Amino acid sequence: MELNKYKKDLKEMNEYMYNNPELGNEEYKSAKLYCDYLNKNGFNVTENYLNIPTAFEGKYGGIKPGPKIALLAEYDALPEIGHGCGHNILGLTSLGASLLLKKYIDEFGGELYLIGTPAEETNGAKVTMSDLGIFDKFTVAMIVHPTEKGHHRSTTSQAMEALKFKFKGKTAHAAGDPYNGINALDGVLNLFNSINALRQQTLDSSRIHGIISKGGTTPNIIPDYAEAKFYVRANKLKDMLELVEKVKNCGRGAALSSGTELEIENYEFSFYDMVTNKTLSEVYEKNIKIQGIEEIYEDEGLGSTDMGNVSHRCPAIHPYFPISKENLTGHSIDFAKASISEEAYKGMAEAIYGLVLTGIEILTNEKLVEKIQNEFKNKK
Repeated sequence: MELNKYKKDLKEMNEYMYNNPELGNEEYKSAKLYCDYLNKNGFNVTENYLNIPTAFEGKYGGIKPGPKIALLAEYDALPEIGHGCGHNILGLTSLGASLLLKKYIDEFGGELYLIGTPAEETNGAKVTMSDLGIFDKFTVAMIVHPTEKGHHRSTTSQAMEALKFKFKGKTAHAAGDPYNGINALDGVLNLFNSINALRQQTLDSSRIHGIISKGGTTPNIIPDYAEAKFYVRANKLKDMLELVEKVKNCGRGAALSSGTELEIENYEFSFYDMVTNKTLSEVYEKNIKIQGIEEIYEDEGLGSTDMGNVSHRCPAIHPYFPISKENLTGHSIDFAKASISEEAYKGMAEAIYGLVLTGIEILTNEKLVEKIQNEFKNKK
């Protein structure tokens, strides 16, 4: 395979994004970098895809009928720490695989798509794309995420909902006439206490974590407005929705006991649980191991990603490739630095070959495609 032809460009692009990190839905430089390179390499590029300014679609093939393969790219960074989740090298892994798969599309037919999906860390564009049904047409969708040492198989992720609780009260002088006020912060504090009491009745794998995002302006004024933001997670979508209702009831009770008014809203998109297509995953793992990699690790599947929404619309995998030989903490400066290391480029190349070899099997093995589709339909 001709990866050497692209290695220098991929490395330069990776380091450019590392040095120019952009937050979700602000990835204008990164999106332009991708679109310019895809145009240069024969893809039909749609910018401002689905009216999402930093999303794009690069399409190749379609002349001869065949499977439709989607490779997904993320390229948003985190506040203060830049690419602490490694999305710079993540998206370029999908780009590298797309560049190598082109010639097999020419040979065997089918269609290849590289889809740029902004803001995975917040309002994940894959949620909007999934809701619009764009993934329904694909035979498979694949993405590979950087991690610490070792390759990790695609497993699960948690369904997640982002809730904002807005408590409204009445201001008063906190020393002179507090009895004329209604303390909105009391509503928030009651909410936290109620949620802490709820934890005993939640599943061990569930997570409820939040912050006080607004709690007043000065101690001598009873605050008339306070708010809290929470993430509610569970391993399965059904369990998450049930837990969300319990958490909302904690808020309603908190408002009642504090005499405040309450509004509850979603402040980010909801993520579904990741449903890995095991048939597709096994093919990818085989194509990693034939490169001389003996062990593939398995994680618990904690945390959430908008790739979960994709997996409810078409067969999908979300495995991981190593960017370090050392233990790393995700969402950290050390993780960001590791994303431009030589070890990262080694893991990236292994993941690219794994994706390309898997893509070739999808293009050439009708029975495999049928098995993948049957598994998806039975789990849907």
